[in-house]
Amino acid sequence: MSWTDFYRRREILEAAIRHAGRAPGEPLTLEEIPGAADAFGTEENLLLAMQHKWSQLLGGHLRAEFADPADAAAETVDSDQVDAVSRAWRRAQSGNEALRAVLDGARTRYPALARLHEGELRMLAITSGLAEPGEPSEEITKVGQTLDALVRAGDACPVRRRSPMGHLMRLLAPSA
Repeated sequence: MSWTDFYRRREILEAAIRHAGRAPGEPLTLEEIPGAADAFGTEENLLLAMQHKWSQLLGGHLRAEFADPADAAAETVDSDQVDAVSRAWRRAQSGNEALRAVLDGARTRYPALARLHEGELRMLAITSGLAEPGEPSEEITKVGQTLDALVRAGDACPVRRRSPMGHLMRLLAPSA
């Protein structure tokens, strides 16, 4: 794929997200999105590209929240980890509501999207410290579903912001 193709696919993907945002639960009609049929071929391929975009967004926000490797490797469930995962998900979703809505609406139509979503739920459960990698996959997925529901509901608990000064102090403390 050339850079020209890459940028063309990215523009088509953005147009498809805008188009699909008008009716997120409805199937995408590739003919209504200029170039989508040629670039992606099927609705499923287009949706998988959208899922990839979402995964990149969410992963970037999670990496930003867990810049200190010790945060993600805590022995016990720390409310800070859950808060950090919640903040990352909300930041990824903020400004990308149409993308998230389209993926949520299409998940039941395509098993591949459902499997990717379940993987995301497991990743959120493990990253938040609410589940361990060695636990049964089904249980981790259930924990992730619960966390996902709470984050989407905007649970009543205020999300604590980590103090930048406290973070800096934690980074400097091992060097003293």
